[in-house]
Amino acid sequence: MTTLDIFSDPVCPWCLIGRAHLQAALAARPGHGLSIAWHPFQLDPEIPPEGYDRQVYMEAKFGGGAAVARTNEHVEKAAAEAGAEVNIAAITRRPNTFNAHRLIHWAGLEGCQDAVVSALMHAYWAEGRDIGAPEVLADIAAGAGMERAVVARLLASDADADEVAAREAHARARGLRAVPTFVIGNAHAVEGAQPAEFWLRVIDELAGEEAR
Repeated sequence: MTTLDIFSDPVCPWCLIGRAHLQAALAARPGHGLSIAWHPFQLDPEIPPEGYDRQVYMEAKFGGGAAVARTNEHVEKAAAEAGAEVNIAAITRRPNTFNAHRLIHWAGLEGCQDAVVSALMHAYWAEGRDIGAPEVLADIAAGAGMERAVVARLLASDADADEVAAREAHARARGLRAVPTFVIGNAHAVEGAQPAEFWLRVIDELAGEEAR
């Protein structure tokens, strides 16, 4: 198996789109031989725990409503081309995602990490749910087969906060500045939402190397 480490943030639209392209390639190559792990990276760690109004946040970031509208249109078009469901009109909050990354960490320990990442992205981008809210995160965990009460109790504590923060700090110290970033076989880093064709080439090349 070849490792594929993915640094992402559930509220990053290009992480959603990049995942959709990757999933399409994986579905086309069921014997792909990739072992996937998701790693924490917050686009904006300065957001308070309660989050911000998304429209206000986006206007401050991009310089007004017209710029936000253009950005949203670009994301919606790219998402549609990737087959990713997006309903930006439903999104009212821009959450802090640190607890979402803690949940992804725990899901990795329980073997349901990809299901939780998928559910987090769907909850935010398609349903407009506040994935900074502990009750929403606990519901998502339960939907992926995790024990809701256990996750709720962990979220109410500082469990693994230091570890998740250290993992993100380590990534930044290594020079990671943008997501999604994919690290193939602990050797090759690729930034951005790569098309499915790219991943098909990667999978086929890896298969060819293993066959030699």
